[in-house]
Amino acid sequence: MKKRGKSNSAGDLKSPAAALTGIKSTTGFIFLLSGVVNILALTGAMYMLQIYDRALTSQSIPTLLALSMLAIGLYMCQGVLDVVRSQIFVRLGAQFDKKLSPIAHKVTIDMPRFGFSMAEAKERGRDVDTIRNFLAGQGPQAIFDLPWMPLYVVFIYFLHPWLGTMVIAGAVVLASLALLTEILTKKKSQSTNRSEIKRSNLSDSHTRHSEVIRSMGLSGRAVDRFEKVNSEHLQLQTSTNDVAGTLTGLSKVLRMMLQSAVLGLGAYLTIQGDLTAGSIIAASVASARALAPIDLAISKWKSFVAARRSYSRLGETLSAIDAEEAFVELPAPVKSVHIEKITVAAPSSGAVLISDVAMDLNAGDAVAVIGPSGGGKTSFVRGVTGVWPLVRGSVRFDGAGIEQWRPDDLGQHIGYVPQDVSLLDGTIAENISRFDPEPTSEKIIAAAQSAGVHEMIVRLSNGYQTELGANGTSLSAGQRQRVALARALYGDPFLVVLDEPNSNLDADGDQALTMAIESVKARNGIVIVIAHRPSAIVACDLVGIIKQGRLAAFGPKEEIFADQATPKQKVPAAAQQRQEMRAVEPHSAA
Repeated sequence: MKKRGKSNSAGDLKSPAAALTGIKSTTGFIFLLSGVVNILALTGAMYMLQIYDRALTSQSIPTLLALSMLAIGLYMCQGVLDVVRSQIFVRLGAQFDKKLSPIAHKVTIDMPRFGFSMAEAKERGRDVDTIRNFLAGQGPQAIFDLPWMPLYVVFIYFLHPWLGTMVIAGAVVLASLALLTEILTKKKSQSTNRSEIKRSNLSDSHTRHSEVIRSMGLSGRAVDRFEKVNSEHLQLQTSTNDVAGTLTGLSKVLRMMLQSAVLGLGAYLTIQGDLTAGSIIAASVASARALAPIDLAISKWKSFVAARRSYSRLGETLSAIDAEEAFVELPAPVKSVHIEKITVAAPSSGAVLISDVAMDLNAGDAVAVIGPSGGGKTSFVRGVTGVWPLVRGSVRFDGAGIEQWRPDDLGQHIGYVPQDVSLLDGTIAENISRFDPEPTSEKIIAAAQSAGVHEMIVRLSNGYQTELGANGTSLSAGQRQRVALARALYGDPFLVVLDEPNSNLDADGDQALTMAIESVKARNGIVIVIAHRPSAIVACDLVGIIKQGRLAAFGPKEEIFADQATPKQKVPAAAQQRQEMRAVEPHSAA
């Protein structure tokens, strides 16, 4: 038996809070530390009280110096402890990020498979950043300072009950403003977030299709579309910020008014002989400190809301990941791939694209899957490789369904060249080796030679160490396709799936592709080729025709083409094959 994942896998993290090891003990320590910091924060009030009521009345310089030295020492202690508390929050955020970022990134990778947009997927990755930044900011400090507000209220109340009552009333008003901020901004914040995702989707789409936009003169229209969506987003964002900003400004004004009211009431009480001059200043300083956490919470409300939203989404993220279970590590498949009446639906719309398609493939088989454009060929291979989840049916490797395999383990036995070739940012060697942490030069070169791309690679200035950049843009389309073929062949996978593998290849590339398919067959592997050009199926023995999402025919190549031919088409086999391919496949794959 083998355990999936690592020690910080999703199975060990049932909620975002679980990512913070020892969070309860840490929270308790921070609470006590905040208490010490808040007690030390009374230094200013006590210093003023003693200066006005003792040092000035006694005219004693030694008393003034002693009080000043004591205050400096207490201020330094408060500063050190405040820094320590801040550093603890920063490290909690880093710990949170370290444990959850890999899981969030895994979900980011998987979400497009289930119909989510790239912007929505990226948002899950940014959730961890949002919470980490929140923990490293001043928001958590305000939360831990709020429980210690009664300390200042009690201090002021002992100076005079009227002053304490006034501060309590001010705290209630400011707390009500915080609650009102939450009520008025909650729905607006959700709408703003949705509009931001919509804007990001449009921006990503324009970036991906920049060549088409530029070449066909669509730049102005693209900008107009973006401007419209951006205007809607700005309107919502402005409305949200107006509410939050207004309440934040109002809270600051009320806090300053309250401080002045405390001074005024203190002066009145002093005139009446019920309060000393030092008590006036002490009450003013203590009241400012008592209300500061509420004022800070209101000013940081936007970050509070963002962190809460991200925390909630992270909870959904963790619940969406299957619990990690012990599983039997299956042996490498060597016999067959059985496709048992699979049904595949588009993740974004739920429309069924493939229905009840079945094939039995054995070691050494190479099948060409052909059919009209939009018939479902690409959807078929996405279901076979596990890129898209199956609605019904099963794909079995040596009798074991793909759900019995850990995806990373099964992926070592599958080579896949998608219709839209995607190379990752890195070197050619890293891409061919699938970023194997311990690659061998022999395996990399063997895969490149099998794909007929070794000579092309060594002619590059940096050879296998050539940096490809984002999406492999440093290579031509044909070169990228051949490097992708080498990546698919790396490690001699049992099943090799090629979706339009020669769409950008020249004659030499076609020949190399045929030899690659033959080599897979020779080592008793299985090849599935989605083909439009006849040269791609020269080495294939079987043919499957998919039309309107169903398997219309499947069998030996000669029999399938013979059945498809009309009586008037009495032509040599090779010419007959080319004619049939042209008739069946005039355009690009679905």
